[in-house]
Amino acid sequence: MGFQHGLSGLNAAARNLDVIGHNVSNANTVGTKTTRVEFADTYASAGASSTFTGLGVAVQDVNQQFSQGDLTSTNNPLDMAVNGSGFFRIEAPTGEISYTRNGQFKLDREGYVVTSQGARLTGFPADGNGRIQQGVAGALNLDRANLSPSMTTSVDAELNLDSREAAPGVAFDPADATSFNAATSIKVFDEQGRDTTVALYFQKTANNSWDIYATSDGTQIGAGAVGQLAFDNAGAVDQGVTPMPFTVAVPTASGGTVTVDVDMGNVTQYGSIFGVTALNQDGYTTGQMVGFSIAKDGTIMARYTNGETRAQGQIALANFANSQGLAAMGNNQWTETAESGAPLVGAPGSAGMGAIQSGALEQSNVDLTGELVSMIMAQRSYQANAQTIRTQDQILQTIVNIR
Repeated sequence: MGFQHGLSGLNAAARNLDVIGHNVSNANTVGTKTTRVEFADTYASAGASSTFTGLGVAVQDVNQQFSQGDLTSTNNPLDMAVNGSGFFRIEAPTGEISYTRNGQFKLDREGYVVTSQGARLTGFPADGNGRIQQGVAGALNLDRANLSPSMTTSVDAELNLDSREAAPGVAFDPADATSFNAATSIKVFDEQGRDTTVALYFQKTANNSWDIYATSDGTQIGAGAVGQLAFDNAGAVDQGVTPMPFTVAVPTASGGTVTVDVDMGNVTQYGSIFGVTALNQDGYTTGQMVGFSIAKDGTIMARYTNGETRAQGQIALANFANSQGLAAMGNNQWTETAESGAPLVGAPGSAGMGAIQSGALEQSNVDLTGELVSMIMAQRSYQANAQTIRTQDQILQTIVNIR
């Protein structure tokens, strides 16, 4: 009697319904992946004749499908989604490493980026100058300490001096606007982050020749010009006559001086009005962290009140030769196995890794409509296999009743 066939069909259909139910229940779970049941027919032996009816069906495997889920935007910069392949690499408090596509992270009281279960997101740290240290991935920590000040060491200027101007013909006096042709100013910082306003004055002395004077908080620096500019006939700086940069010792409020290299190699002298297109210096005062952002390559950039930004680290992603070989742990986490292969850890966007999208989450890749259709099919399969058992029972009853 063929009770075995129907029984195997009932077991397979029930297992299929369990998996479908799991998929449906996780249709709104961030980062979860749909699971499917793979069936196989069974025979008594591989060499059975073609007339043998077989023994029914068996569940061969239950596999998760790691296709991309839809991305939805949020207002939280610590919500992250992997757009492409790869997994977030997280470290449990016990030190165990696992992998997830659930990008719902937050900061704990120690500044670590953690999951809701307290596992820490791992990545590559940054040194004190914001340079990412590629190598071994470790727990990412956002340092909320004040950014230390940096003393100004260089100033770069891009501006145009009007070649039509006439030489004033009088000694320079910062209080006399007729003694110079143009002026601009910039702040420089000492080693403690205190700023000093340096004004630069340009006085034409002859065709294609200018003197540069400077003041520090209104007081003239030096007894004469701090630099000169010579131009060729095309209006560009002739650095063979006036090499760049030149050095200015700027007095500070603390009583010391700041030695600044001033580069005006990009200054021009054209027949148009004076105008400054760029005036930059490399110093800054201390700053407090006011926020951060996460780039597509996983770099976490902190923003400070002094206008500076500084890399705090870079998120690491992990990829596997066989993602379906990963072992599910629950909580949207997986661990590596011999079948998955060793993790390939790298920066987002490199070596086939996906990109990080901050302020977004990857939704479940469960197709709810498809799952409901599969549920109907599994139910019909269950009913049909139950019917074969019922029919076999009727046949058996008929045989028993023979007299």
